[in-house]
Amino acid sequence: MNESATTGGGLRERKRAATRAAITAVARSLTSERGLNGYTVEDVCERTGISRRTFFNYFPTKEDAILGHVDDELPEDAFDEFLRGGQDSPAGEISASLLQDLLQLALSLAERMSSSEEETRQLIGVIKKEPQLMLKIIGATEEREAHFAGLLARREGVPASHPVVRMAVVVMGSIGRHTSLAYFSEGNTRTYRDLLIENFEAARLLLSQPYSRTALPDPLSPSEGAQ
Repeated sequence: MNESATTGGGLRERKRAATRAAITAVARSLTSERGLNGYTVEDVCERTGISRRTFFNYFPTKEDAILGHVDDELPEDAFDEFLRGGQDSPAGEISASLLQDLLQLALSLAERMSSSEEETRQLIGVIKKEPQLMLKIIGATEEREAHFAGLLARREGVPASHPVVRMAVVVMGSIGRHTSLAYFSEGNTRTYRDLLIENFEAARLLLSQPYSRTALPDPLSPSEGAQ
């Protein structure tokens, strides 16, 4: 592929991302103003300056538009840097810098979040107003976690089912959710970055504690005193 084609493809994707983001912003705003059933797809299209057909090229429903697209929350450049961090590790072996790079990735995403903080707060308000959206959020979370697992597996050269990959997704997801709850709670004065690092360090301290696998009871062995 020549350079002009590559540049053109990148420009088209940036335009698509900008349109997706605009649709999501309008859908969230209208939901905040009127409630989920207080407006139509046509209202979104009118405010965004797109056709109904264009809307459905991006999102199947209003609810999907409100939650946004996974690619718009996972910036390509931040993930490219994360992927490069595992280049010196043999394929199939967990890289020694994975934990550090996971924290750096989370901080990079947090920095980008600050530019859309008002939109995030608006989404939280929308969810409180329309709790039925939680079902969509659960599905969206699963999609994002699957995307993240694929990224980790690609970086480390292991299957997405690898136990370290699965636990990294669980741990980082839990830290992110816990940090967001604290950050957006009423009266909070601390930065998202500080809360994220505090929670990350607490998780690292907990999981770094020694334990004895041999001291754990074997549920398949006969109980003590049994004949």
